[in-house]
Amino acid sequence: MGHRVGKGASAVAVVALLVGCAGPTDGDLTDDWGALPAASPFTPEAGVCQVADATAQATLAAYQPVECTVPHRVETVHVGTFSTGQSGSPAADSADLRGAFADCDVRSSTYVGADWRAGRLRLWLAVPSPSGWAAGSRWYRCDLTEVTTAEAGAEVVLRTGSLRGALADGSPLRLGCQQSGPDRGGGVDTLRPVDCRSRHDAEFVGVWRAPDRPYPTVDADWAPLYAGCRSEIARFAEVPDDPTLRLRVDVVVRPPSAGRWGVGDRGVRCYLWLSDRQVTGSLQGAGPARLPVRNR
Repeated sequence: MGHRVGKGASAVAVVALLVGCAGPTDGDLTDDWGALPAASPFTPEAGVCQVADATAQATLAAYQPVECTVPHRVETVHVGTFSTGQSGSPAADSADLRGAFADCDVRSSTYVGADWRAGRLRLWLAVPSPSGWAAGSRWYRCDLTEVTTAEAGAEVVLRTGSLRGALADGSPLRLGCQQSGPDRGGGVDTLRPVDCRSRHDAEFVGVWRAPDRPYPTVDADWAPLYAGCRSEIARFAEVPDDPTLRLRVDVVVRPPSAGRWGVGDRGVRCYLWLSDRQVTGSLQGAGPARLPVRNR
């Protein structure tokens, strides 16, 4: 047990402790303090991951970066800065937002080692919330997620490990052979990734960049997309890009959604489709022998 100290001794001890912690002063308690740094707006980091789902507007309160070795849904591949000093967040169809998406498009493809659309990946563009913008934040964030399929309605994958270089040759994330699901009109409704060693009727061939024009809504608008994807098929399969191509193979066109088109996404996924048969193995470099002109 410790010994007890009287009230007078305690007071002396406290005064002695305070005096011992204090250095010499000149009597002015304000001139020895440095100025506090100015508060700076919140800016996220690149090269980190997020457990939460992707979002179009990111807030400081919801910002909880983790190492990419931890299970996560989102990976930030780049953080850029808007060059304009406008008072509010850029509109969906503004030149500022389109410029940010174009930067994210290039940066993300460089990050994963190929056009990100060539894999089961989705690119997201996040900007500050209205309160963050009012506080001075002017960044945009380029986020990638792994998805179960490149088709509409895909689910986000809870993954571990970084996506840096993830689309190298042979990567399981790369789009390849597919099995189609028919629609009521005899076309293709869905595409499901399959091993090329199994029998299948479709295959991803590449990405065609559409020109800057309104989103296709009528048949005439779709014609350039089909023509562009047919050229991608000819290049991929090494067959003539001429009128006989339609008699060799069919085509499936997968453009971005209208909303993504509005922000500047012009990457169209292109697939060859064999409406009359199934094959095993890839048709890359197949040539006219494996893709002969059909009689019907």
